Amino acid sequence: MSLIFTQRADTWLRGAMVGAILSTPLGLAGLYYYGPPEYTRVGYAPVQPVAFSHEQHAGRLGMSCLYCHTGVEESSVARIPSTQTCMNCHQAIKADSAQLEAVRISWSSGDPVPWVRVHQTPDYVYFNHSVHVKRGVGCVSCHGKVNEMPVVVHEKPLSMGWCLDCHRHPEEHLRPPEEVTNFAWEPPHGQSQREYGMSLKERSRIRPPEQCSGCHR
Repeated sequence: MSLIFTQRADTWLRGAMVGAILSTPLGLAGLYYYGPPEYTRVGYAPVQPVAFSHEQHAGRLGMSCLYCHTGVEESSVARIPSTQTCMNCHQAIKADSAQLEAVRISWSSGDPVPWVRVHQTPDYVYFNHSVHVKRGVGCVSCHGKVNEMPVVVHEKPLSMGWCLDCHRHPEEHLRPPEEVTNFAWEPPHGQSQREYGMSLKERSRIRPPEQCSGCHR
């Protein structure tokens, strides 16, 4: 009786089956580790030393992101506001509020308020805030509508795949650079975000890098 498979093909099939058996638990383990929100930080909302409400400050009061997070237009990082920034207002406004006790202690001692960082890329990722801001990527694209958040929540995954989707289709997130902090901004003249974003992309010759060296340097 003739063999259906040659001896070489039979050996190859056995190896493929063993590989599939071994790779399945490894794949499941990878999905278990990298898939949940604990890894992507989605939903992360740490308790802060001061109950600062972005909904109140950026939303109802309409304060610009740039007032507290200085340097984003020129620096690679968005700075956490200093105590001086807080006291510019709160020396006079709600100066005796119990909620601001940690700010007053910081002001008198000179030690910074121990804010807990919410958004943080891994050490092996190069991200430059100023490049994105100057090109017209709005704060809302990466941070969500913080103007509606009493407590800041890590809303977007900021994973490699998520970033690459934006680099491949930046038109979905582009707006005039002067509008990057405007959470109420909409494309003009009834245009869709894609249509208006494509015009900005072509006008400014925006070509985000997709190669590894763009973000891993």
